[in-house]
Amino acid sequence: MKLVKLTFALAAAASLSACIGAEGFEGAGAMGRGGIGADKSIDYGVNKHHLSDMVAGIWVDPHGCDHWIIDDGVEGYLSPRLTPDGLPVCSGVAPPNYAVGPFKDGSPIADPL
Repeated sequence: MKLVKLTFALAAAASLSACIGAEGFEGAGAMGRGGIGADKSIDYGVNKHHLSDMVAGIWVDPHGCDHWIIDDGVEGYLSPRLTPDGLPVCSGVAPPNYAVGPFKDGSPIADPL
C-alpha cells in the first residue's frame, strides 16, 4: 500500500513540476510565455497558420451588435465589429444569437457537430 501511495505522490509531483516550468518559459524565440506564441495573429494549434488565411463570418450578439467570428474546427476566434471611431456595428444582418457567413472555411478540420 505504501508503494502505491509513493508512486501516486511522485507522479503528482512530476505533473506539477511541469506546470511550474512552463510559467518560467519566456522569450525563447517565436514562442512566448508557457509555449504560447508571442504573435497573436498566428494560430499555433494543430493546423498552424496565420489567421488572415481564414474566412470570418459575423455573429450577432443578444443586443443585435456584430462580432467577427472564425472557427477553425478546434478553436474559435471572436472580436467585436467596430466602426473606425470605435463604436459597435449593429447592422441587422441576422437575428440575435445567429452567425452568418463562411466562418468555418479556411481550415481542413471539420466540426464534430
